[in-house]
Amino acid sequence: MEPHSNPRSVSEREQLLIDPGFGKVFTDHMATALWSEGRGWHSATIGAHRPFTLAPAAGVLHYAQEIFEGMKAYRSGDGGIILFRPEQNARRFNASAHRLAMPQMPEDMFLEAIEELVRIDQEWIPSGEGSLYLRPFIFASEAFLGVRPAKEFTFCVIASPVGAYFKGGKRSVSLWVSEHLNRAGPGGTGAAKCGGNYAAGLMAQAEAIEHGCDQVVFLDAVEHRWVEELGGMNLFFVFEDGGLITPPLTGTILPGITRASIIELLRRRGVNVAEEAYAIDRWKADAESGFLTEAFACGTAAVVTPVGALKSKDGEWTIGDGLEGELTASIKAELVGIQRGLFEAPDSWVRHIPKTISKGEPI
Repeated sequence: MEPHSNPRSVSEREQLLIDPGFGKVFTDHMATALWSEGRGWHSATIGAHRPFTLAPAAGVLHYAQEIFEGMKAYRSGDGGIILFRPEQNARRFNASAHRLAMPQMPEDMFLEAIEELVRIDQEWIPSGEGSLYLRPFIFASEAFLGVRPAKEFTFCVIASPVGAYFKGGKRSVSLWVSEHLNRAGPGGTGAAKCGGNYAAGLMAQAEAIEHGCDQVVFLDAVEHRWVEELGGMNLFFVFEDGGLITPPLTGTILPGITRASIIELLRRRGVNVAEEAYAIDRWKADAESGFLTEAFACGTAAVVTPVGALKSKDGEWTIGDGLEGELTASIKAELVGIQRGLFEAPDSWVRHIPKTISKGEPI
């Protein structure tokens, strides 16, 4: 460990934590490690948050060989720190690495990097509803121009104190239906968490904003009919008869950890959650008939966000009354309560990091 020689002062940190936004403020430290062919993982350390020095021919700059994860650390009521299902992030990280022909990382090494960074920068976790967003990532750092998997990689974890992803509290979001731009297709990298998937969605997201919407919803790349996911969130549909549908994991959408957690929590309640295809024309018809009563998006960044309305080239429609529904509010409250240690969690869902006593702080 190489602690920062000149971390920001308490007063500067407190000022930054008043309104950190999302992904704009970063803590004093980062975790890093290197991988090279024949040697494996080595040179793991915690050091000052700093820029990288990359060769112009680094593989990531030319062939986009990189992956990342998104997770959060929460402050519990007793002052301790909670990580929510970090083992699932470690496993998805390695699944993404495998798909992008990158080295996988031992799960215990991944978790140690996360925990050590959180410990040293724990004072950056906002109080109240905020959290510390953690971004582990790997990229090809070898300098070469041949088209092949790189032989050298850099792993890093950075941390950012965050508030709400969408401003406005419980307001619902509006979606634009992208009917000619796709995020991923069969056999592609849709199920991997790599930057290329997000880059592919930026034009569609810009189109959504042009139409006055908050986010874009993608359809399948073959028939342009089946609902898949948003630019960075999974979707759920709630019906009048009490059932729910969420699009299935067919390899073209990201297997969200929040998605999987919501499915399990709802099934523990006895709610019928079907993982099945849902067509955009059915979405419109169900909304207009009132059979679809709620819809919500979910992910690490936004947690659970109600969907109020959709727009497409064929018109627009509203879900329910356009506001947050009862089940959406209920599952969000349960999930957030578990993440913050307020509700009992299913086995192994939370990982506790004891609070470190600062020098001079009474025990």
